[in-house]
Amino acid sequence: MHQRRNRNYRAVAAIVLAAAVLLSPLLADRPSGQPVYAADAQQSTGQNAAGTSPERKTSGLGLKIDSFEPYYLEVFSQWKDKGYAAGTDTYRIAGADIAAQSPYRLAEAGTYQGKSGVLLWKSDRDNWVEYRINVAKDGLYQLNLQYHAYNLSDSASLNRRPVTLAVAVDGVYPFREARSIVFRKRFKDDLPVKKDDQGDDIRPRSLTIDQWIDEPFRDSGSAYSLPFTWYLTKGEHVLRLSGSDPIAISELTITPPQQVPGYADYAAGLPSGEAPAADTQTIQAEQMSAKNDVAIQMAIDKDPFSYPEAGAHETFNTVGGTRWQNGGQTIWWTFTVPESGRYKIAMRALQNTISNMSTFRTIAIDGKVPFAELLAYRFPYSSKWKGVVLSDDAGKPYEFYLEKGEHVLSMTATIAPFQPIIIQSEEATAMLRELSADLKAMTGSVVDKNRTWKIEEEFPELPKQLEAVRDRLKSMAAEMLKVNGRRDNTLQTILTSIEDLDSYLKYPNEIPYHMDDIASLQEKVGMIRETLVKAPLQLDQIYIAPASAELPKMEAGFFRKAEAMILNFFRSFIKKEDLSDLDENALNVWVYRGRDYVNLLQELSDEMFTPQTGIKVKVNLLPDENLLIYANAAGLSPDVALGQPQDKSIDFAMRGALVDLSQFPDFRQVAEQFAPGALLPFYYDKGYYALPETQSFKVLFYRKDILSRLGLSIPDTWEDVYAMLPTLQQNGYNFYVPTNDFITFIYQNGAEFFSPDGMSTALSSPEAFKGFKQWTDLFNIYDFEKNVPNFYQHFRKGDMPIGIADYNTYVTLAVAAPELTGWWGVAPLPGVKQPDGTVARWSSGGQSTAFIYKSSKRKEQAWTFVKWLLSTEVQERYGTDLESFNGISFRWNTANVEAFTRLPWPKDDMRVILEQWRWYKEMPNPPGAYFVTRELNNAWNRTVVDGVNFRESLEEAVVNIDREMVRKAQEFGFVSPDGQVLHTLDLPQVTKPWEGVDRYVPK
Repeated sequence: MHQRRNRNYRAVAAIVLAAAVLLSPLLADRPSGQPVYAADAQQSTGQNAAGTSPERKTSGLGLKIDSFEPYYLEVFSQWKDKGYAAGTDTYRIAGADIAAQSPYRLAEAGTYQGKSGVLLWKSDRDNWVEYRINVAKDGLYQLNLQYHAYNLSDSASLNRRPVTLAVAVDGVYPFREARSIVFRKRFKDDLPVKKDDQGDDIRPRSLTIDQWIDEPFRDSGSAYSLPFTWYLTKGEHVLRLSGSDPIAISELTITPPQQVPGYADYAAGLPSGEAPAADTQTIQAEQMSAKNDVAIQMAIDKDPFSYPEAGAHETFNTVGGTRWQNGGQTIWWTFTVPESGRYKIAMRALQNTISNMSTFRTIAIDGKVPFAELLAYRFPYSSKWKGVVLSDDAGKPYEFYLEKGEHVLSMTATIAPFQPIIIQSEEATAMLRELSADLKAMTGSVVDKNRTWKIEEEFPELPKQLEAVRDRLKSMAAEMLKVNGRRDNTLQTILTSIEDLDSYLKYPNEIPYHMDDIASLQEKVGMIRETLVKAPLQLDQIYIAPASAELPKMEAGFFRKAEAMILNFFRSFIKKEDLSDLDENALNVWVYRGRDYVNLLQELSDEMFTPQTGIKVKVNLLPDENLLIYANAAGLSPDVALGQPQDKSIDFAMRGALVDLSQFPDFRQVAEQFAPGALLPFYYDKGYYALPETQSFKVLFYRKDILSRLGLSIPDTWEDVYAMLPTLQQNGYNFYVPTNDFITFIYQNGAEFFSPDGMSTALSSPEAFKGFKQWTDLFNIYDFEKNVPNFYQHFRKGDMPIGIADYNTYVTLAVAAPELTGWWGVAPLPGVKQPDGTVARWSSGGQSTAFIYKSSKRKEQAWTFVKWLLSTEVQERYGTDLESFNGISFRWNTANVEAFTRLPWPKDDMRVILEQWRWYKEMPNPPGAYFVTRELNNAWNRTVVDGVNFRESLEEAVVNIDREMVRKAQEFGFVSPDGQVLHTLDLPQVTKPWEGVDRYVPK
């Protein structure tokens, strides 16, 4: 009865929401039929822990789908409980022997890199291939893939992403991680390291290692120490590989699972004999022979024992840290043993990133983990560099038998010991999310302390839900202390949460009063995962020493540290390169970006620009954008400034500090590379004072698995969004729109921010009021979340499966959420249908810019440099090299649309981004424009938070904006002191989508 009453609360809330949507006048003209991108939502999920699916649907890939698959940990435990034995036979299937493939027909047989019978899978979109496997005996098997990196582009540097495949057996995914299995490529640094003219190291580029690789099927984040095993019954099975990345496949192997003995068994099998009389071999950790992620990079360390000593220069003398923290990232080192015998392994390690948190590495020699203790070897937290000898729990060093000759040592970041805790944290978060939904339904989302509840009588399930969460957290706490070996902030978070739950359970009738606290608790528990999936470790040197030999001293003593501290103190007074040191014989360029960006631009300028033009370029790092203002006030200005916020150029232009770029005869030709709406912020008084370097974009992100399960399509218009909200919100989900995204709604409703003459705001038009009302109604009527600190986290967890976000979210998902690969997509923004049937999708994105100072004595040379830098060829090269050096997280979002299409964006995503690029439009920047953002946000707060009528609120904003614009127009000479207009700005008008982007849309 009580459960039924609880469900009734939910039903009432759902009915009220549905009625509000159905009665909304905005739905009056809702079109019928599927939106353009609706088909993209159809993807598969999988099966439950029992191998059955209570509620099946069919996806666009022809697979059966279900809500959620169990984790591999749960499935494997069930297989062990059922007594499933390991298989005994090995089966090999040639890569080209596929049984079927998707209608795109992107896979074909061929010869590649010395091998025949190879499958050349020229994948550039979601598609699949199938293999048939005939197994002679029931059992657990391990799957291996022999593969080679395969580039669709002629440029080998472009495709550096790992290949991610979803693996289904007989039409279902046996466990959740089968959705995302990663096959990484191998890279090496371009050594020796080059130095700049200051004697500092320049980060080397990563070169692709051209080789065939044999890898088992593993999870994408190294959440398990051993490869996956798959239970196959006797008979024929269909193995489907789905993905969107190109790859060459030589062979698929099905073998008995890998067995790793314990150290006692390993040591018992070693040849007898004394340790060899050989010298200790020292490996410089930054001298990697290979790595499987270009994001793994050398690092600079100033510790006196770090070798080579950095001294006064920026010297790459270590590797890793936060650049080597994601599960599955592997480094290989090659070393030579002078004599066969027993050896021990030690290293200088720094593990100080996350306070009191241990990290783990899987350690292998010659591609094989010697014994089980190295599957997840612990590196405890320490604030200082430590000498770590691979040892057992008692501190006795492990001994390794190594034959004379060359060997390969590898270390892989793993989070396997934390995986049970991660799974429990996600379960606890889901339980709290359901509890929060129940409380909202009961209370109507209002905490009323004047209301008396009889929870134990009317809603006895609520305390039971809290008890279940508390018990789960207690289990997590015990496991956390066992795995980590010491108390840390994560454990403290869990213990505090348990105390909170105990306090709520002490007085059950007051549980509804803690509705907001329980919602906050959900966020706190949900963040535990984000800490546990990071495993940073920094290494300096690795030692391979005879078992009986003394190891080198690995930690600096007090006096050595004191000496280094004193030296570094005096070095700080040595004058390094300064912004005031302008080179009279060179074009001076100041860049507001990180040092890696600056070094690369200097290198490209020296390699390409100076030989072509004879113009020497000096690139300096600008650590703070405000230094431009201070330097200009002091009479110090570069010739060119790069990486500046888009509103900075007009701030300088209004004060006569910049060159009007439109005065150059070829300006129009250069400007045609960019969307017309992107140039609006750079226009001032009949001139253009900057050009865009990078350009962000806003698109619609959606979870294919969740929308498919809910039977929802991708919305094409805002009416479609309103129609899907009841289904989303009844199931505990919501749609995300940034609270500050007013530009989208103003422009999509046909309004402008300023009058054509640029002297006043145009927000008093009927179209502007309509756009403002639509924007605020999302939060007032449709119950969009008003406070979302991090959409990415909600999207990843699944409680906000659809929403509007930008380029940064795209890159973050691509880099940090490998488990979602193939299960999320992007689509153009929902828009407003126009009378001619088109859908207006206007939106902004934000840009970084380049401009030239009027004080420059080299204006023509500066313009030549800006044109060169913003050209298609240079932007492509710069973006490619950045990603080559640093990984996908450094993906260069160039504003040059042709160069953008040459960077390694997935084809389907590129189509979406280019479609949205057609509708790109920034807000102009006349004097006083900065007041628009301030006043519209104030108006939003008045309407959404304080409940003021939308019209009254916007009218107040219009008055304030106009007042400020008049004041600024008087300051800069457009209006006389008595209010007479002396001359106008005459802003450019962009009213049609940019057709110039069409020629770049991939076919």
